[in-house]
Amino acid sequence: MTVEIELKFIATPEAVAALPQQLAAWPNQHSAPQKLTNIYFETADNFLRSQDMGLRIRGFDDSYEMTIKTAGKVVGGLHQRPEYNVAIAAPELALERFPADIWPEGCDLAALQQALQPLFRTDFAREKWVVTYGESEIEVGLDQGEVRAGELSEALCEIELELQQGNTGDLLALANALAEHGGLRQGSLSKAARGYHLAQGDAARERRPLNVLKPAAKSSVEQGMIASFELALSHWQYHEELWLRGDAQARRSVMEAIALIRQALVVFGGLVPRKASADLRARLTALEPLLVDKTTQPQVLCYSAEYLQCKLALTSWLVTGAWRPFIDAKAQARLDGSFKRFCDIMLGRSAAELKEAFNRTLNDDEYQEQLPRLTRQVSALILLAGAYPDEQTGPYIDSWRELQLALAERRQGWYEASRKQALSHAPFWLNGALR
Repeated sequence: MTVEIELKFIATPEAVAALPQQLAAWPNQHSAPQKLTNIYFETADNFLRSQDMGLRIRGFDDSYEMTIKTAGKVVGGLHQRPEYNVAIAAPELALERFPADIWPEGCDLAALQQALQPLFRTDFAREKWVVTYGESEIEVGLDQGEVRAGELSEALCEIELELQQGNTGDLLALANALAEHGGLRQGSLSKAARGYHLAQGDAARERRPLNVLKPAAKSSVEQGMIASFELALSHWQYHEELWLRGDAQARRSVMEAIALIRQALVVFGGLVPRKASADLRARLTALEPLLVDKTTQPQVLCYSAEYLQCKLALTSWLVTGAWRPFIDAKAQARLDGSFKRFCDIMLGRSAAELKEAFNRTLNDDEYQEQLPRLTRQVSALILLAGAYPDEQTGPYIDSWRELQLALAERRQGWYEASRKQALSHAPFWLNGALR
């Protein structure tokens, strides 16, 4: 077994043309392009997909390799997935050659192999460079071709950075250096994900609501903080893809994700000093006006250096735990404490701020002045309410969201009724008295 640690980028033709010269800045070993074919397999009921597994046979020259990837983790485009590779003589499945412990309990391998059928394929040319960067060896792969499922197809033009040996920090640093030239964006959809979508008919992807963070049971404050930023990144990545595919309304969802990152920095700001996130906040500040500008074209912004470097700054901050050098023993003890207890305290503070802002009749201008404050506190509720059942949190949060939407759309006739409805809900959290 190996564990892949890699970054995936979608590249413009200009970025592809410039890549060899950019990589020449560091010692590297180049491999000429090689044609690759990958055939992906699945059952009629999508058994592998349901287990977050992917199975393929890769052909290159006269050699074949059977690969299965099992469930892993993705943080802002940084992929970490256990991978098992087996050399085979012909492009035929032989599932028994994989370790037995990777399969779900009770899985009948013979029946599974019989049920598996080719679902889609990718055909592309791969050119590789093994780059020495810092203390690490990093493989840079350039893939150009297509993914096809029946009559449907989609072009592939990707650059992948995979850590061969060394440390993740060097991988991220090389990515940031390449990002300076523009023409790249972090890809949230793998080749396999695009193939599965084509195989299912290539229906238009729908926008997703920003749901309340559901932390793991007994999470520490630090674990809850990491999960908060990962939620925002996931929302950002998904809706960026929709925006680029023509859904103009998805821009608002990207802005919603950025707002959530901002509020997470505030929520945990009492534990993590501002200097620990100075670079990230500066990059967010530079990016936000570009997103607010309705004339901004996603094909320009999403492939810009500023956009990618902002996202890489957050990815690096999360993956390397960049706040830890700024944390003393007392702060670390608080980060090790109960996330639920922390949330209960912070929920009380959010409710107090909302009450202060809206516990009186406001005129139209005053309502608009409070919209940024309301937006911040709605984001805080999303991050903090997940320890409680949706039937308890939903009415409370939804009522404040309805007021937020009314103000954002300037529906003056809704202001007062929405304000009163939001204030009517009792706190749902433990020790819910306002602090």
